[in-house]
This record gives sequence, structure tokens and C-alpha cells, in this order.
Amino acid sequence: MKELIIRRARTQDLAKIVEIVNYEILNSTAIYDYQERTYDFQLNWFEQKSRDQMPVIVAEKENEIIGFGSFGIFRPWAGYLFSVEHSIYIDKNARSRGVGKELMIELIRLAIEGGYHTMIAGVDATNSQSIDFHEKFGFKAVGTFKEVGFKFDKWLDLTFLQLTLN
Repeated sequence: MKELIIRRARTQDLAKIVEIVNYEILNSTAIYDYQERTYDFQLNWFEQKSRDQMPVIVAEKENEIIGFGSFGIFRPWAGYLFSVEHSIYIDKNARSRGVGKELMIELIRLAIEGGYHTMIAGVDATNSQSIDFHEKFGFKAVGTFKEVGFKFDKWLDLTFLQLTLN
């Protein structure tokens, strides 16, 4: 069996990225959105990440993309220049195999290499697995915004976690 490869995403990876994102949109509160993404939408996102010099990485196993991660500037004002917010998504059939861990290790490495000071995660407050996952990397919960999202006919709380990079 081939090993897991973490690498920079390429345009040919976008179809699988769209599939992973759309599963989360339709079936979870990991993404507070209602409409499935199109390939063109994700291509524009990917190209903007490239223009902004922000990474998009994928986890590949046996020539199949099974997860991806990225980060971008936390807020669009100059004072936030050294803070990034990240996202990691894993294919529903590849969870609990360490894929997220490998993606997180690489995103943290890239953030440190890029000179960033802090990484931020916005996690649905009911997603204890994601909160626990982040805490294993040293992220600390810094606050929860109550009822800022609405999906599946219910109000959603959003917890922010923060990691100060060394």
C-alpha cells in the first residue's frame, strides 16, 4: 500500500476538492453554507489563493485525493497581516486515519515558514472532535459566538481556537 503524500494542490485536484466540500455543505455544519459549490467557484477560489500566495495542500493516497487544507489572512485589514485562519477537510471515507494530522502539521509548518504569528480555527461549537483535534496541536479555545450561524433549521454557535506560532 502506498504512503500518504502531502503536496501542493494542482488544478486537476479541484474536482475532488469540490466533492469533499459539497459533502460537508450538504451533510454537516463544518461549513455554514447551503449551496453546493461548482467547479468554477472552486477554481476561482484556488486561483485567488495563488494570487494571495496562500497555500492549498492535498493529501493523496494511491493516486486519490482524500483531503485538503488551506489558510488565508484572518481579516482583510493590514493589522491582521500576521494572523491566518485555516481549514482542513477530509473525504468521508478517509477519516480517523491520521490524514487531518498530516495536513495540520504541514499547514503549521507553512505558516511558520511564511512568517505568520498566529493560526485561527473557526469550528462549529458542537463539533467536539474538531475542537479536540485542534487542542492536540496546542490550539486554545478563545471564545464562542452564540447563534451566529443558521443551518438545518437551527442556530449554530461558532468556537474560535488560536495557536500562537513559534
